[in-house]
Amino acid sequence: MTRHLMPRNVIRMKVSVISTGSVQIRPEHVGPTRQPTYLWLMVTARSWTPPRPINAYVIEHPEGVVLFDTGQDIASVTDPAYFPGGPTGHLYDRLAKFDITPAQTLAASLRRLGHEPGDVHTAILSHLHQDHIGGLRELTRSRILVGATEWDDMRKPFPAQRGFLRTHIDVPGLRWERVTPEALGDADLGPFTTGHDLFGDGALTVLPTPGHTAGSQSLLVRRPGQAPLLMVGDLTYDADLLAAGEIPGVGARKTMRRTVAMVNELRRSHPDLVVLPAHDPGAADRLVAAG
Repeated sequence: MTRHLMPRNVIRMKVSVISTGSVQIRPEHVGPTRQPTYLWLMVTARSWTPPRPINAYVIEHPEGVVLFDTGQDIASVTDPAYFPGGPTGHLYDRLAKFDITPAQTLAASLRRLGHEPGDVHTAILSHLHQDHIGGLRELTRSRILVGATEWDDMRKPFPAQRGFLRTHIDVPGLRWERVTPEALGDADLGPFTTGHDLFGDGALTVLPTPGHTAGSQSLLVRRPGQAPLLMVGDLTYDADLLAAGEIPGVGARKTMRRTVAMVNELRRSHPDLVVLPAHDPGAADRLVAAG
């Protein structure tokens, strides 16, 4: 049965996408692939994808400006010490190649939309990998929401080897809030039964979507009279692959398959749902088409 994903109140919001540079990754990273991650990453991968965007999303809610992810840090391409050295650094070199200019930083991109970093009320992080946390140092006046599971995982031993650069995450002066999903009581969101209603109005709902990382989360945006949006971080790198039930080559595959199946069940109930990944070249056009 088709239902309509609507907020409980009439909430008018403008939603924009900003691209904080670009990234080239391995085709196996996008997927699908049957090869184990470390096999293709360290041995068999030979080619790179064309540049893909590093998207962050800006939502202008009546309570204030909300970010979903904060993009890439320009220091990642200007500071030789940004990434670890040694064998761990070699892993990062094999994983991705980044490009970002001063005009593509989070602050510059926000200013083109008429905002300053200090205007950001809340930044929601899909997960804590470095191309999603690049603007954190500029958000000392904002709430920073991260999944509690993600935060706990980041603080376990050997974080850099598992994709977490703690020196760029655990930055002094930030107002972290760790989100634990709670019962939503919203039948329209099935099969999702837990999450976090950001402002209590049903307009912005954080949903747990683990798989890429243990604590990955997505953001459902519901607007009256417009298509609902689901910002999914790195659950997929291509919304069409997600719709086909395929998963990328990085993450806990069994968990990703379960989460992708849940997202596709939500899509079947709400055919107008627009899925917006962080690195999908078609995401910006789909957002424009959604109005």
